[in-house]
Amino acid sequence: MLVYPSGVDVSSSALRFLSAKLRQHRRELGTRWRRLSPGRQALITLAHLRNGHPYAQLAAGFGVGTTTAYRYVAEAVDLLAALAPTLEEAARTASRKAFILLDGTLLPIDRIAADRPFYSGKHKKHGMNVQILADPSGRLLWASPALPGAVHDVRAAREHGIVRMLTDAGIKCWADKGYRGPGGTVRIPYWGRWETLSQGQKAVNRSHAKIRALVEQAVATLKSWRLLRKLRCSTARITSLVQAVLTLYLASSDR
Repeated sequence: MLVYPSGVDVSSSALRFLSAKLRQHRRELGTRWRRLSPGRQALITLAHLRNGHPYAQLAAGFGVGTTTAYRYVAEAVDLLAALAPTLEEAARTASRKAFILLDGTLLPIDRIAADRPFYSGKHKKHGMNVQILADPSGRLLWASPALPGAVHDVRAAREHGIVRMLTDAGIKCWADKGYRGPGGTVRIPYWGRWETLSQGQKAVNRSHAKIRALVEQAVATLKSWRLLRKLRCSTARITSLVQAVLTLYLASSDR
């Protein structure tokens, strides 16, 4: 396989953060020597997450075996996932905001038609449902564990305890019509066909749409990590990948 110099459009702070965590992890394990240094292990992990390169290509570029590349990336991903904020921690951050934004997104996966639990009727494709919490500026605060794509957004929000958390903390939340009926502090637009709504209801819906539109920035932030645009791994690994990306984003952004 031919190799060539390439780049990863990730901030150096993310590389330094992950390198430091891997260095600390190796000290705790008592590791004496490895083929790649903590910095190189961090770089191969970032290349996989950001660019979506398969392990065979990463192995060729870093001069290691494919199995070694997989093991290094999996170790770093699990380490990052363990550092991701919990819903309770996200709630404490959200409580300092005027309100938060809630939305769901589908992460496409390579599944066949027989895998119906993963098929999203809304998006007409197979994938995993991930719930997103963002601040009023559209910055990513929290991402949920992944559920099969057939799960609707409102059901996913309930299963993760998002609605209960928001209600108990008294945090106002803006969401779309996919969250109809959750109650609590979750606000959604008026339901019904546009022509049947009153002028006041139309004005409220337009204002609501302008406010919650910024949540798309948080979704775009998550999907800027190209691996998440088309996942070909086991569905059991997707939650760890999402949590790893969340940790890297929070670590490299100013808050």
